Amino acid sequence: MSELSILIENIEKKFALLMQKIEFLETEKAALEEKIKLEIQEKNKFSESLERLTKQYESLKITNSLLGSEEFKKETKLKINSLVREIDHCISQLSQ
Repeated sequence: MSELSILIENIEKKFALLMQKIEFLETEKAALEEKIKLEIQEKNKFSESLERLTKQYESLKITNSLLGSEEFKKETKLKINSLVREIDHCISQLSQ
């Protein structure tokens, strides 16, 4: 009988250790899931910020090109030519 009680005692110890490990892993999993949520939120903030800054950059680029800055001279000429073509097209449609 003593061998059986020793085996049962060993099994109970191993079971207790396994339960402790399971609790630790569940706690660690919850912490990692929370960290993932925070990282996703931060990534979304950065994405929104990048999108907003990209739109601002494009707006400034267009403004500079329309103002005729030296840096965007070619773009300014292309934009003006495009606008002139659109006006000519409108005039030709009105005169028909």
